[in-house]
Amino acid sequence: MRAVICTAYGPPDVLQLQVVDKPVPKDFDLLIKVHTTAVHSGDRRLRALDVPAVGKLPMRVVIGFKAPRQPILGVVLAGEVVETGRRVEHFKVGDRVYALTGMRFGGYAEYACVKESKCVELMPQNASYVEAAYLPFGGTTALHFLRKVSIEQAKTVLIYGASGAVGSMAVQIAKYYGAHVTAVCRERNFELVRSLGADVVVDHTKAGYDNDLTMYDAVFDAAGKIDKRMARKHMSDHGKFSSVAGQGVSSERKEDLTFLNELFESGHVRAVIDSIYPLEDIASAHRYVDAGGKVGNVIVTVTRTD
Repeated sequence: MRAVICTAYGPPDVLQLQVVDKPVPKDFDLLIKVHTTAVHSGDRRLRALDVPAVGKLPMRVVIGFKAPRQPILGVVLAGEVVETGRRVEHFKVGDRVYALTGMRFGGYAEYACVKESKCVELMPQNASYVEAAYLPFGGTTALHFLRKVSIEQAKTVLIYGASGAVGSMAVQIAKYYGAHVTAVCRERNFELVRSLGADVVVDHTKAGYDNDLTMYDAVFDAAGKIDKRMARKHMSDHGKFSSVAGQGVSSERKEDLTFLNELFESGHVRAVIDSIYPLEDIASAHRYVDAGGKVGNVIVTVTRTD
């Protein structure tokens, strides 16, 4: 099968398209023919070993010293089940599924194995493979951190980085729970973020933009780039703050995918796609994400159409 191999830590060119053996499913595995995957900030950080200096050695110990031990990166996939392990109970050949692969990675390949007990679920019935690849990373991350700020009880929510993969989902989920949402992003993304449900949008590139913000029951930094002291200035007396930076990794829960299915099928959330690249041009996709400023998700199509 074709797969993109991370040959070393470094710039996007370390990603090389190669032919490798197709994985063989174990007893509880689904063998999935991958139609789409995505390039997230986590993918590019791992590829470049872009972590603080004190974290580089521990990361090498865990992931691999000169290159990732699992060289096929990609934590998101959407595709079709083509084979099941003999003890799989809840999926069958032909099922359209999407998944987060966690530390097993493997999304940057034509086939991948995922344990049925892990974060894998049937795709929303009305979703394309491109749309399905948008949902799991941003959706489960947004849900994880919005729970930390008690989103179900919050009446007013401030979301920094509202146009990214996580932020665009956070806006939509906060609106689903009935919150009044103030979104912080670049002015060029105002129309998009309003279309996702934001009630107020503020341009973070404008000098003194902080003066346009008030007080909120919940403050969520979906980009991990905001000074926490500044963000906490906008919390009400019993307000809560969460950030994708410095608060651990988000949980990967199968039930979150089930919930995202319900939201997508009912029209409460939609996919925000920045651009689509073919697998053989995945290095360009990484260069684009490296540059910053993407909106929603960058999707990679894996299965050939010819």
